Amino acid sequence: MEGSSADIDQSAARALAGSLLRRKLRAISVESCTGGMVAATLTSLPGSSDWFEGAFVTYRLSAKTRMVGVPTALLTAHGAVSEPVARAMAEGALQASDADLSVAITGVAGPSGGDIITPVGTVWFAWAVREPEIACVQTVESQFDGDRNAVRVQATNTAINGLLRLLE
Repeated sequence: MEGSSADIDQSAARALAGSLLRRKLRAISVESCTGGMVAATLTSLPGSSDWFEGAFVTYRLSAKTRMVGVPTALLTAHGAVSEPVARAMAEGALQASDADLSVAITGVAGPSGGDIITPVGTVWFAWAVREPEIACVQTVESQFDGDRNAVRVQATNTAINGLLRLLE
């Protein structure tokens, strides 16, 4: 399990900022269960407009479809908290923006909403790049412990650290 259940990893956010700036790249997030926490963390850093394109907060299924083009059939077949949907979200964020890399987060932060197949704390991540074609390069499923805030903080840290690893 990555990240702290209590705090956002500001050092990872600063390292990501420096890496993106040095490479003249821009990132974008598409967030469901984190509700914009990745974007809030990154934009809390001075100069973030030089390397952070923006964010899509796609909490509802209809937002995933409308904002980043996740096909309704994909949501119906696999559910919102799934690898194919995370992948489609990451790729869709790049298609809908000028960013160079993206991270998508979709999960169940709790305290309700989970089930036997997708318990509370389940989060899918996807990272995609544009080089020159848009391609999802990695997906990861994580199971986080703790309350709603702890799950969201751990997911935010995992998303930011994943972007940083993409650049290494």
